Amino acid sequence: MNVAAIVIGRNEGARLIACLEALTGVSPVIYVDSGSTDGSVAAAQARGAQVVELDMSEPFTAARARNAGLAALPQGIELVQFLDGDCIVQNGWIAHAQEFLSGDPQVAIVCGRRREINPQASVYNALIDDEWDTPVGEARACGGDALMRVNALNEVGGYNPELIAGEEPDLCVRLRQVGWRIWRLDAEMTAHDAQITQFGQWWKRTKRAGHAFAEGAALHGAPPELHWVAETRRALLWGLAGPLFIVLLVALVGPIGLLAALVYPLQVLRLARRGGLPWAFFSVLGKFAEAQGALSFYWRRLRGAEKQLIEYK
Repeated sequence: MNVAAIVIGRNEGARLIACLEALTGVSPVIYVDSGSTDGSVAAAQARGAQVVELDMSEPFTAARARNAGLAALPQGIELVQFLDGDCIVQNGWIAHAQEFLSGDPQVAIVCGRRREINPQASVYNALIDDEWDTPVGEARACGGDALMRVNALNEVGGYNPELIAGEEPDLCVRLRQVGWRIWRLDAEMTAHDAQITQFGQWWKRTKRAGHAFAEGAALHGAPPELHWVAETRRALLWGLAGPLFIVLLVALVGPIGLLAALVYPLQVLRLARRGGLPWAFFSVLGKFAEAQGALSFYWRRLRGAEKQLIEYK
């Protein structure tokens, strides 16, 4: 089966160069640029990539960029490896994933292990590295790096270009609804360079996740899918309803009501038994950012306002 690659990015610099140089044995390599000012377009062209430059007068989403890459594929391409420009595909991954798809015609998407390049650089990078450690076998969704069947993508109309985040899980929901399957292999797939070293970056990324949870639940939250319903509920419970309850309690009974806030450190201690103290602390703290992201989705939808990216780099 013929394999192409689609890379999306903006101002990735040396990370994009490393990404493109690791893509051997696939053709064409299509790089979709979203308004870079660091010479990314010239760097991609110098490495033989076909460049698609998005019209940035229209609202940008990663989903829109991925669709633009799909539209640029020549006829006859059966498989496409999607990559973010801050990722490096691991040697042997594409051949391994291609072999797996050849053996199971019902699988539309296959993904593998994504690792952080520098998990030791910050607690935030370490948390993201843990985030990528998901179960192998049949899965409900994939991330931005995956090998996909072009005919399956065409069957469901590709990515939803309106989504500012969570576009891959949305795609996977729609694929599964028409009978396709998603699979995660226990094989090294990509090395990712998050470069999150500041609290504000982590907060914005987590806020974006909350927005994706709420929007995903609005699109596919009905039974039997219940897509991201539980995640949205937890974010609103811990990040919004809990603080409001504490404020109300203090207003009714005075400062003693602040004792209710002890539920948060208790929750951290409970979760620490499962994943360690740093993960537990940021999991609980992250519910406030997720709630903020969910509320931003509801507020935007209520006003009919244009979506805006939540960028953390």
